[in-house]
Parts: sequence; structure tokens; C-alpha cells
Amino acid sequence: MHSDFVPESVETPPREFTGTSARTSDPLPAPLWDPQQYLHHSGHRTRPFLDLLARIPALPGFAGAAAADTAAAGEPAARGMGSPHTRDIHPGPGTRPPARIADLGCGPGNVTALLTERWPEARVTGFDLSPEMLAQADKDHAGTTPGGGWLDFRPADLAHWTPEEPYDLIVSNAALQWVPNHPESLACWIDGLTPGGTLAFQVPGNFTSPSHALLGELCESPRWRARLGDHGRRYVHILGPADYLLRLTGLGCEADVWETTYSQLLPGEDPVLDWVKGTALRPALTALADDEEATGAFLAEYRELLRRAYPPGPHGTVFPFRRIFAVARRTDR
Repeated sequence: MHSDFVPESVETPPREFTGTSARTSDPLPAPLWDPQQYLHHSGHRTRPFLDLLARIPALPGFAGAAAADTAAAGEPAARGMGSPHTRDIHPGPGTRPPARIADLGCGPGNVTALLTERWPEARVTGFDLSPEMLAQADKDHAGTTPGGGWLDFRPADLAHWTPEEPYDLIVSNAALQWVPNHPESLACWIDGLTPGGTLAFQVPGNFTSPSHALLGELCESPRWRARLGDHGRRYVHILGPADYLLRLTGLGCEADVWETTYSQLLPGEDPVLDWVKGTALRPALTALADDEEATGAFLAEYRELLRRAYPPGPHGTVFPFRRIFAVARRTDR
């Protein structure tokens, strides 16, 4: 299911920034999130989560249906990896309660709902700090799931979130890049897992790509510096794959860490601009929200930069997007 893997390389980390995001609180105003804009490219945004979900092993006390399927096909099943298209088999009444799952930075809840397809009886809670995202998630996905489980959504600041009960799975999709201290939180989150439980996350690793580098440079240009400044670099220091691997194994986990670059073909006019309007542009758009003329002028400048960096082809615009994945299973420590 993965696209071509890119080899590990020495990464120049993005500059650290301690600004506010929808997932974590600090001195600057939180950006306003637009669930509908975010969902414009839901297919491309969901694929990395499906790739992550496919590598999550069967949860404690559950039989991995996908592992059996893999073994039957003559492939090794030693990792116990699952599949988003199969279900983990519950051992039956009277054996253990349904799986308990947390989704950190759940956004509009569309990928959170996919967890209930893999674990139909699970109790799943999505956490996010954006009222707009939580309202959309609650409207579209909350309640009893088709498999008899339960899905709900709660506000939480991931910079300070700690598990309030044991979880079989803590998962996060494209959210931890907004959380300045997330590497330091890994130990706490792993401690909040049941024995044999899993922490799995995916973060964008494309912050030095033209889409993000040009945004940062434009915000810091003489015309926009006073109003936007660091708003174009409102991401924090993410680690490279090797660093995540060392941290997670150092915490006593069996860890699988990898990176993938997706060569995405986006349709329509100015599709890269439309993409970043749902994510990286949110802080700048929020800062200019009370000035329609300035917003239009800023977007016009950024649009021209993106058009030169990502010229359209006969079948769409190619937008490469690198992502980093980690799956860590808690072992007895």
C-alpha cells in the first residue's frame, strides 16, 4: 500500500516555534480551523492513516485476523501487523472488556471512525482542541458504532494530555507536529498503555519542501513581517525516523519506524494552495481574518510562488509529501 520509500538521510530540522495551534495552547491566538476545507483532499490525507493502521499489531487479548490471513498467503506474520480492511477478533463474552482507544488530534473525526472498522466493539475517544473540528466530528461520527462499540470526542490540549485510564491503543494522525513537547510526552503515553498495547503515530516530514519554505519566507518578508512573522512556520521540531526509533526502543518498546514520500497528483486550479489552506496556512489566515483586502493580497503573492514551484501538468499537479510513521508496542518492562 505504500508508495516508494525514500532512504534515510540527514535532516535539517525545522526551526522550533512555541506558538499556539489547534492541538496545543501557548501565548499566541489559536488558529481557526475549517473542517470542510481540510476535507477537500480527504482521500490523500486519509491514505497515510490507512498505511499506519495496516502496521498496528493485534491489541492485547484480541486475535489478529489479518495475521492469520498473512500466514495463509505464505507471508511472515511475526510482526502481528493488522490491516485496516480486516477485524481483530474479540475473544468472546466474559473474557475482557472491549478495546479502549484514544485518537490524539482527531480533527473532523473521519479517520477516527476508521478505527471502529478494525475494532468494531471498541470504545474510541477522539481528542482535539479545535471547537470547529470537534463540532464536525461530533455531528458526523459520534455515538454507537455499527459493531456495537462507542465513539465520542472530547476537548484536550495535547501538550498537557495524559491518559486518564489505560488504553490498548493510542494513535495520532498528522497532529503531533503542532505539539512542541511531543517527544517528551512519549514516555507518559506509553506508560498509559495496557501491557502489550500500542502507540502509533504519523507526522508530516515535509517542512523544508517548497510549499512550507515559501510560506515561511513570505510571512517574514518586509511587507508581511509585522503582521505575520512566525505564522508561516507554526510547526515545531519533529524528529527524524532514526531519532523516533531510538526514543521508542529506549522506552522499552518494540518499534517499527519508517518514512514514505507520497507523489500526490492533485486536480484543479491551484491545488497546492487549496491543500495548505486546510493546514499550514491556518495560522496566517487567522491572523489576517479581520482584513479581507490583506488576506487577498497575501494569498495572491503566495499563489504565484506556488504556481512556479508546482507547475501543473496535463493530468494534474504533482505534490510530493513526505511523512514519518512510528508504531511502538509496549513490552513488559
